[in-house]
Amino acid sequence: MTAEIRFFLSRLLANYWFFPAVFAIAAAFLAVGTVYLDRSGFSEPLTGFDWLVPVGPTGASDILTVIASSMIAVASTVFSITIVAVSYASSTYGPRLLTNFLDDRGNQVSLAAFIGTFVYALVVLRSVRAENEVSSAESLGAAGTPLPGFAPQMSLLVAYILLIFCVGVLVFFLNHVPSSIRINKVLEQIGRRLLALIAETYPEENEFADDAREPQGGVPVPSRGAGYVQMIDFELLCKQARSCGGTISLCVRTGDFVHRDLPLMQVSGCDPSDIEQSVHEAFTLGSDRTPNQDPQFLIDELVEIGLRALSPGINDPFTAITALHWMGASISEIGRRDLRKHVGGEELDEDVVIPLVDNFSHYAERSFGSIRSGVSTSPTAARIMLDVLENACVSISHRPRIETLRDQARKLAEQARLSLSGPDLELIEDRFREFETSTSA
Repeated sequence: MTAEIRFFLSRLLANYWFFPAVFAIAAAFLAVGTVYLDRSGFSEPLTGFDWLVPVGPTGASDILTVIASSMIAVASTVFSITIVAVSYASSTYGPRLLTNFLDDRGNQVSLAAFIGTFVYALVVLRSVRAENEVSSAESLGAAGTPLPGFAPQMSLLVAYILLIFCVGVLVFFLNHVPSSIRINKVLEQIGRRLLALIAETYPEENEFADDAREPQGGVPVPSRGAGYVQMIDFELLCKQARSCGGTISLCVRTGDFVHRDLPLMQVSGCDPSDIEQSVHEAFTLGSDRTPNQDPQFLIDELVEIGLRALSPGINDPFTAITALHWMGASISEIGRRDLRKHVGGEELDEDVVIPLVDNFSHYAERSFGSIRSGVSTSPTAARIMLDVLENACVSISHRPRIETLRDQARKLAEQARLSLSGPDLELIEDRFREFETSTSA
């Protein structure tokens, strides 16, 4: 399966229209099925229950009309509320978080439930027939013969069940939307998704090697298009490398931006023209970055929220502190894992595809280095960042990686000396000295 297909399947579930479309189709089939059971006489036992009063054609038509009209009205309201919430989150937390809210399963399923019930009510409504009504075929003849009225009792019962379900969904939605745009909830979702992606990308724990296999060089294979690398199909690359007996050294990682003639990889040991067409299918290019195979994207989201919170216009250091806490949890998780990607061989030296190196220093600079300029202007955030770095050092046993975090603390102290003065700077200096003492060998 090429990266294009895999990426399409992963993004299909993230589209806002997918679940409403699936629920609408399923509701239409359900309506046809229940009407068929009603016409076949399977609903006759329902008339034996005293608490279930049979409904006539006129009553059935009115009930289904009310359900259909109310469901489409509620669906419109739900969509409007979602758009308002998304607009607020995008302008407050950053436009890159727009995808997170559109991907939200709670919003998607809520809208889908109302649309599905609307479709169900409309399809069942078509089967309701008044007692004086004639069939469409006979009405074209000389003399139409009145047919007995038809009110689908089982279908109406299912409509009531769907209505009760939708009421529950509406209550859930009214609680879910304000909860989902709370900044602490947003940061938690990003942080937990980042931790899960780190564990998936680097599954080996208690391995601290940063000496990934060096690229083999070779003939460059240029990109044919422009955009962000959204997914790389390593299995396809391995297959093509083995088929030609060569080695592929990647020049880009997921999340990098490429354009025409920029090298995607270097091929050694075989003629690149033999596999050039197929290896291009292993790369998915798009207009924006996605979290797929890209922990840096989620780290950048945390950094963006933190920097926005520390900007003079917002001045909210406590939001930045929460972002720093989740960054500390992620860098601690990265610090205890083997960052070498093992692709296409039983041993690391036998890999036929050599990914671009991701070392611990790269992640430390990408997270704490990116937010350092904003943190250094806030005494509160600066002290918390030193706390976060110290806690990360406690959970990491690899000394070179601890030194990398100590270097981030030293850079923060240097930056703070340029941004702060007086008692605020003295507090940071005292905390930095405590950090140096506690993390020294």
